[in-house]
Amino acid sequence: MNKEMLPAAFTARIQEMLGNETDAFLDTYSTPRTQGLRLNLLKTEIDSGRNAADQAVRLFGLQPVPWCPGGYYYEEPARPGRHPYHEAGLYYIQEPSAMSAAELLAPRPGETVLDLAAAPGGKTTHIASLMGRQGLLVSNEIHPERAKILAENVERSGIMNALVTSAAPGELASRFPEAFDRIMLDAPCSGEGMFRKDPDAINEWSPEHVELCASRQWDIVQDAYTMLKPGGRLVYSTCTFNTKENEELISRLTANYPDLELLAVKRLWPHREKGEGHFVALLAKGADLCPDNASFSAQDSTRRRGRAGKGRTGGQAEASAQAAFRQFLEWAAAEVPGFRPEGVPVLFGDSLYLLPASFGDSFSPELLKGLRIPRAGLHLAHLKKNRIEPAHALAMALRPEQAARVFSLNSDSPEARSWLRGESLAVPDDLRGWTLVTVDGLPLGWGKASAGQLKNHYPKGLRLP
Repeated sequence: MNKEMLPAAFTARIQEMLGNETDAFLDTYSTPRTQGLRLNLLKTEIDSGRNAADQAVRLFGLQPVPWCPGGYYYEEPARPGRHPYHEAGLYYIQEPSAMSAAELLAPRPGETVLDLAAAPGGKTTHIASLMGRQGLLVSNEIHPERAKILAENVERSGIMNALVTSAAPGELASRFPEAFDRIMLDAPCSGEGMFRKDPDAINEWSPEHVELCASRQWDIVQDAYTMLKPGGRLVYSTCTFNTKENEELISRLTANYPDLELLAVKRLWPHREKGEGHFVALLAKGADLCPDNASFSAQDSTRRRGRAGKGRTGGQAEASAQAAFRQFLEWAAAEVPGFRPEGVPVLFGDSLYLLPASFGDSFSPELLKGLRIPRAGLHLAHLKKNRIEPAHALAMALRPEQAARVFSLNSDSPEARSWLRGESLAVPDDLRGWTLVTVDGLPLGWGKASAGQLKNHYPKGLRLP
């Protein structure tokens, strides 16, 4: 794009911020946008994943992103998004500057973490990979259609400990006060860092739009504060450059909530670092202070959790879920003998999900009543007339050695492409039953073998044309 296309008011604000660096910044709009991917640590923890990652580095000519271990740049004409490794969840296509946010949040295994505005899933999948399948990640997106995309990316990445919700931040705050060790708020913003990627964003930008975004961000960040535990950490990030949505909002936040301490601020500028640009601030909530204008007191938080906790045991819904889970365990003992599921089973229609065990330790399933939930933890199976049909998400979360039967494909083979298009494959006659299909040792999904044919159970909505 041509920098002359930029709004004059935007250029003037950049001049105020950057001074003699303004021309260098504006010149970046005449260069190609930056492309990146981030390796999925949940996949590279096994030998086949590490080998596939090494092959991807060579195949796509990847170069490391300085601020993100596992983050890489790639250049055209590389198309990693069209490779079977992408469908296997080996990596997530992500703009390199955006990788800085989860690195600064630094979630730890076993923590309870919230990604408050999570779609399409870049930061959620990054957080989950750093958590290593331990703890609980609540990943929220208010817009239902975008929440579906978020759930698909969670599934493809093989994440077992994520609950995907679709709710307004205020609704979550009323249910989960002071509940999270760490919160990621990648706030909806005016998108100034998207101009190179999406020229339509230029037409949507105006000083009035910036003011509207800042007002919306103020409401959301207060809900985030409400849900942060004393002693917890909050990352606020945007892909925009102006101070009103960034430094000024953070100053307002710390002024109104004096128990919040600003620990770090990072700005990535496209003329200084290779990326589209990002703003990230890390704040900590004091464990001993509770300001008068906090939305909930610690005592109120305990009271609310206590009420919600009633009825945790018993009830028809729980009994049905437990019965379905027992049925699944019988199936799993034969079909995925190396898989040892632990957690809180929940049943939505004929779909059985498993919330991580840490959910049961911290929350009651009653807290989920009335919430729109695209994915209630790990989707284990569909119950079809007293038989189990394993879910695609289960396949993506497994390691090959956990399955009773595996059919291996090479990533550069025609059979791999055929499988991703939904076609059945010829297999040895002695292969029978549910079979985990892999590409270079990475799970791709389920097939069911019979009479020399492997029937394709790759989800229709994911199949390649």
